[in-house]
Amino acid sequence: MAGQDGCVRWIVDGNNVLGAGADGWWNDPAAAAARLAQIVAEWCRTHGDDVLLVFDGKPVQDVAVKAGGNLAVEFAPRPKRDAADDRIVELVEVLFVEPELCVVTSDKGLVARLPPGVDVVSSGHFRKRVLGLPR
Repeated sequence: MAGQDGCVRWIVDGNNVLGAGADGWWNDPAAAAARLAQIVAEWCRTHGDDVLLVFDGKPVQDVAVKAGGNLAVEFAPRPKRDAADDRIVELVEVLFVEPELCVVTSDKGLVARLPPGVDVVSSGHFRKRVLGLPR
């Protein structure tokens, strides 16, 4: 049965969701990512949807420890700009057999790389409606 927004499995572009809010995340990106992961983890406790939160950059322990239950956290395996986008595209190619797959991003370049028919939820919508965060 599909969850909120018709999704059962979510792949979330973590850096893009951070960038969708003007909350000073750029002053301490690792701490902001940890806060986002905590909020997503709390949201995951309210439903059964599988959520994969993907970030660019080196793994951050304070972010990784938030994984568990129906929340998984990944860091892009390659140290390059937009490496998380590459990883999200790889994951979608494997998981798109599920019609209730949603990708959370507002990155037009990433959206253009996704197969036709993949549901996309904007980062601002995800922040506001799903996480209760300001846009």
